[in-house]
Amino acid sequence: KVVVGVANQKVVVRQVDLPWQPLSELKKSLAFQAQDFIPMPVEQAILDFHPLEEFHNDGGGRMLRVLLVAASREMVTSALAAVEQAGLQPTMVDLTSFAVLRSQVSSSPGFAVEAEALVDIGASVTNIVVHQGGVPRFVRILLMGGGDITDAVAERLGVAAEQAESVKQTTGLSLVAGGVQAHPANRAIESTGGAFVEEVRGSLDYYLAQSGSARISRVVLSGGGSRLGGLVERLTTATRLPVEIARPMSVLKIGKTGLTDEQLAYVEPMVTVPVGLALGVAS
Repeated sequence: KVVVGVANQKVVVRQVDLPWQPLSELKKSLAFQAQDFIPMPVEQAILDFHPLEEFHNDGGGRMLRVLLVAASREMVTSALAAVEQAGLQPTMVDLTSFAVLRSQVSSSPGFAVEAEALVDIGASVTNIVVHQGGVPRFVRILLMGGGDITDAVAERLGVAAEQAESVKQTTGLSLVAGGVQAHPANRAIESTGGAFVEEVRGSLDYYLAQSGSARISRVVLSGGGSRLGGLVERLTTATRLPVEIARPMSVLKIGKTGLTDEQLAYVEPMVTVPVGLALGVAS
């Protein structure tokens, strides 16, 4: 049995304000209210929502703020079919961003009043979640990740992806924007990696520009892309915030894996999403 996480260009997450109604009624009427907020026909989408807070508008009307999630029905159906063809039984479809949040909330049980930004960097997709006390306030899916940097190195050097990945990890990102770029690999990493840093910074700036946004206290990185040398330092400089690496296994009881402590520490940031998906079933 498996849980399927989705995050790609066919998933849309929007914070929207709707006239208040009981959550059970909202679930029934969501399709009628969602069309104005999503770039796909509602009949082609699977819809869900996460309630955030109640408030009153300027006219005194009772309102409900929610995170609206819309995923292409065709995309989800295709993903489930692939899982079943592999001989596995899908039990749930979850938004990868929510899995990232769930994993972080579990590993950091104490929450500050200030917000926290979670950045999970995959090969081609990056999930950004800003939460406050475990409640998601902002979700953005970037269609870029560590694989884009690897591809840039491979193209610049004319080598296979495996060798480009090795060069990327050995070289790393310059600690300062526009740093030393004597080697072609440095230029490729700086160009693509620097653009990625700016996308993350821009996303957090967008959140902070929203009315009522809480100050971000720190950034937590996870995913395979978080292992890029120099990335923590560059994001620290770009965002002017403390940047840390996630530790999703810190509150888990780890059985016999055959891995050394050093090997477990190496893979830990990369299991944030699987841990979060599993916790979703457990809860």
